Amino acid sequence: MSGPVADPRSAAQRQLRELIGEHKERGWDEAWKAEVTPWDVGTGQPALKELIESSGLDLPRSGRALVPGCGRGYDAAYIASSLGLETLGTDISPTAIQSAEEYRVSIGAPENVKFEVADFFAPSDATCDLIYDYTFFVAIPPSMRTAWGSQMSKMVKPGGFLITLIFPIQPHTDTGPPFYVRPEHHVEVLGSGWEKVWDKVPEKTLESHIGKERMVVWKKL
Repeated sequence: MSGPVADPRSAAQRQLRELIGEHKERGWDEAWKAEVTPWDVGTGQPALKELIESSGLDLPRSGRALVPGCGRGYDAAYIASSLGLETLGTDISPTAIQSAEEYRVSIGAPENVKFEVADFFAPSDATCDLIYDYTFFVAIPPSMRTAWGSQMSKMVKPGGFLITLIFPIQPHTDTGPPFYVRPEHHVEVLGSGWEKVWDKVPEKTLESHIGKERMVVWKKL
């Protein structure tokens, strides 16, 4: 009799945690080099497409968008093509950005999407009409979440939007990444000055995300 089949994503998450533990921030690039990327499912997020196409929200159609921790850039490319925003995908991993550039070329992405190696937390005067966070919040240590909230509040223009696709919503754990998350964790660090304009479980999602994600959109006051 054969034993239970191991979950390859769980094994990859353990490898990722070992790399981050050994190399700290540089561990993200080591993970990309070793192709230990359990968050990369080879496509953009259906929940983001559903939001943009079906929510009825008055999302910006001109201006600038930012996707921190963009990885291979699936969602950044979609935001650029669907909303027409000048979209920048950033990542601290040079290997991830190289992969994003290769993806951009392979799909013939529009010229209004670009990728660069950058640290979201570095001091900056840049402002955006829209920022999209998918798995970035859960990738950073919880001790950095207050800084995440401060940076979002600085960077999103009044009237702009912060789209948070919260995943994975799983039982409590002290280990990560991905670190334990609940929707209220965003509320705690964003503070006042925001209006929640969307809060739903996506109807269109990946099978691996069913029951583990929530789409919440904030508008900057």
